[in-house]
Amino acid sequence: MGKRGEWQVNSLAAGRELLRGEVVDCLPDGRGVVRSAGKTVFVEAAITGELVDFRVRRRRRRYDEAELVAVASPSPDRVQPRCSVYGRCGGCSLQHLSPAAQLALKQRNLLDNLERIGRLQPEQVLPALRGPAWGYRRKARLAARLVAAKGRVLVGFRERHQPFVTDCLRCETLHPRVGERLGELSALLGSLSIADRIPQLEVAVGDQVAVLALRTLAPPADADIEQLRDWQAASGLRIYLQPGGPQTLAPLPGEPRAQLSYRLAEHAVEIAFEPGDFIQVNAALNERLVSQAIELLAAGPRDTVVDLYCGLGNFSLPLARAAGEVVGVELAPEMCRRAAANALRSGITNARFVTGDLRAADALQGLEALRPTRVLLDPPRSGAAEVLGLLGRWRAERIVYVSCHPGTLARDAGRLCSEYGYRLAAAGVLDMFPQTSHVESIALLCAE
Repeated sequence: MGKRGEWQVNSLAAGRELLRGEVVDCLPDGRGVVRSAGKTVFVEAAITGELVDFRVRRRRRRYDEAELVAVASPSPDRVQPRCSVYGRCGGCSLQHLSPAAQLALKQRNLLDNLERIGRLQPEQVLPALRGPAWGYRRKARLAARLVAAKGRVLVGFRERHQPFVTDCLRCETLHPRVGERLGELSALLGSLSIADRIPQLEVAVGDQVAVLALRTLAPPADADIEQLRDWQAASGLRIYLQPGGPQTLAPLPGEPRAQLSYRLAEHAVEIAFEPGDFIQVNAALNERLVSQAIELLAAGPRDTVVDLYCGLGNFSLPLARAAGEVVGVELAPEMCRRAAANALRSGITNARFVTGDLRAADALQGLEALRPTRVLLDPPRSGAAEVLGLLGRWRAERIVYVSCHPGTLARDAGRLCSEYGYRLAAAGVLDMFPQTSHVESIALLCAE
């Protein structure tokens, strides 16, 4: 906080003309909207209702992009960012907003998309779900780069407007087992003979074990392997190496594979996974998401549930505790095998998993005969456009759609309602990625 109660910001645009304006709206990515000299200006980290000083960073034909310099009248929703590199690091964009304001912004984003794209309003807006705001991220991809001018390897997310790796020693959103060790990792990688040949690291944290996978563009020397082995023993973090494609990911020579897993305690399910597998990044929110999906689907012993894009069984296996039968469908055969193993691990016998490319007509035709009474789907960001016709022919009583992109959810829900006789009974968001603009949402569609 500066003089006269102003909120001071470290500006990267010093020397350019200083402008002042009132913020009239806020975008989902945390930028504020200011009207200046008849033109729209997007000001980073500015909040609706604030009077802000800013400098234009980039001019475009229809709008300008600007950096915040100071806030003359801060919003009550403004908080002090916890991270020292916030504003430069591209990992977060909402640390300046209170947790409640972040959720409200994401809820509005979902509802705006449903109305604008899907021409829909949910009959019920579900209460937004919140969990830990810091130290929650158990899956991440970090960049690494040897920077001679700084005399060390930088490890972290890339900068917001540049391809450079952010210079930081810790990350507040990463799981503490990794986020508090970025300085150690910088020193470790800098000591290797291939310090300039490690462009990225993959983070995977289970309930008991954490793995750091190093992408290597040159083979490490024997001395490098020993250094990595020593650091692994001292830190308790397992080191993997990936010299080529995903299939080359493996522990250090002579080491056993890490036993990564997480438990969904409410449903007595344990999910084992490999370091490269997709899992929801926020363990606490994932548990709440699974429980909410099961509640909305309301499956009983007489119901057959199909879980499309089922992955490792994150939803399938808890659903099997209540449903008569669960069929999971996933593209990768290996994921289906691991999901089946997870079912066996949890003592579940009424779930089976089939391989199918849900983008292909022949695979969809092969699923026609399933005729489920309930469907759950958790598609990628591109959505589920290819399976909507199949859903329409199945005519399941209830569909729960979990989405990581509100735009494709709105598009698909709009078609299910306008073309296939469903109604949007409920929709809401959960803060799977606090401090970021990522919106995770869930919707319930019921057959008319």
